[in-house]
Amino acid sequence: MISKRIIPCLDIAHGKVVKGVRFEGIKEVDDPVSLAKRYSEEGADELVFYDIMASFEERTLFLDVVSNVAAQINIPFMVGGGIKTLDDMHACLKAGADKISVNSAAIDDPSLISIGAQRFGSQCIVLSMDVLVESNGFVRVMKKGGREATSLEAFAWATQGIELGAGEIVLNVINQDGTKEGFDVNLTSEFAKRFNVPIIASGGAGNAQHMAEVLVSGADAALAASIFHFNEVSIQEVKAEVRKAGCIVR
Repeated sequence: MISKRIIPCLDIAHGKVVKGVRFEGIKEVDDPVSLAKRYSEEGADELVFYDIMASFEERTLFLDVVSNVAAQINIPFMVGGGIKTLDDMHACLKAGADKISVNSAAIDDPSLISIGAQRFGSQCIVLSMDVLVESNGFVRVMKKGGREATSLEAFAWATQGIELGAGEIVLNVINQDGTKEGFDVNLTSEFAKRFNVPIIASGGAGNAQHMAEVLVSGADAALAASIFHFNEVSIQEVKAEVRKAGCIVR
């Protein structure tokens, strides 16, 4: 069995770590560099950095923050937000990122996935998906930080992204984001069954049990933000719960 991963997520806006509920009511939390260093020291398996305003404000992400974070950690580091070109990807990797997350720009131009995978390898290109489960059951792909609806259906878009070369998927369910009510385990499980790339569950972590539950359901990794940022649970407490549920963690 492959080890499951516990991944703190840093949503960045204007150089600060922020958190909201369903992408609204966003409030500042802390400095990204100090938080990243703390999580690395506490045993996080990876770190995710999203510049959540970059696509909405139509700019590239803050590379100085990427380089400052990379200098403080010794674990894999994925970055996303405002990445639109091969040059943007190269700049992020040069600044210290290990993986590149594409979202809105890939929706507008899916070839971004294939050219990134061809240049840097599929293991480096992560398709991040913000999805909204509608009342009729349709799972709609959203873009620009969840602010803009698309016509894309989630399973179809994931299929296309993998065919183009994405080596991993982050599935962020907006309905659950920031609620601390638990992940959408059913949707995440279905993704894990259908696709042969790692699925990272995102949206809804409220305690260690939630993270264990989604990992047992088939997710390869689980993201959390608020519960770590506000010291509601430690990374090691989450890992202990995941082990108790029967999964291997580092």
